[in-house]
Amino acid sequence: MAASTIDRRLSTVCGFYRFAHIDGRVASNPAQYVRRPQVHPSEGRGLDRSELGRFLFAAERYDHDHAALAVLLGLNGLRVSEACATNIEDLGVERGHRTLRILGKGNKPAVIPIVPRTARTIDLAVSERCEGPILCRRDGQRLDRRTAHRWVRSIGKRAGLGLVHPHMLRAAFIMAALDAGVPLRDVQIAARHADPRTTTVYDRRRQNFDRHAAYVVVAFVTGG
Repeated sequence: MAASTIDRRLSTVCGFYRFAHIDGRVASNPAQYVRRPQVHPSEGRGLDRSELGRFLFAAERYDHDHAALAVLLGLNGLRVSEACATNIEDLGVERGHRTLRILGKGNKPAVIPIVPRTARTIDLAVSERCEGPILCRRDGQRLDRRTAHRWVRSIGKRAGLGLVHPHMLRAAFIMAALDAGVPLRDVQIAARHADPRTTTVYDRRRQNFDRHAAYVVVAFVTGG
């Protein structure tokens, strides 16, 4: 597993035993001195606009289901679990805009507008069906997360982008909005982040500014 995955899972275990110890459920905290891997922040959190375009083009050349997954992740910023859980019955129209009702992180329901390209691609994937999952595997069953990850990796390789995973497409959606000058609050709402600080992690302009500021401080202190 990746260091970030190990760190996240150990965090859950350590938190569980910490509270169990505080509440007197266990005599001591067995996870108190567990060593957790060092996780370095990554700058490669998403695809740029041209890479996202290549990914979407490659997905369309696969089939309608691959293309629908790609646009839901890359053009509407859904999490992979949210995209897999979408149903045809959740599609709607509100104030002249196509919408999709989803169950977000933390089982929070939300109704999101879907961009025209996403709507057209979903219509092709759904075809004549009137109910059931929007995204289906080749056997007709609902697309699951594991298969969705395989689809995304396969599309990424066909597009010449190397290893691509679903969250990179959600990150591309957020970064593209921030790079285009969309206000942080609006991007936070679109990404359905509870904390705006989560959204700023994807702001490359801010990261570059902070990095430049750090260089200036170092140069001032060292006299360089």
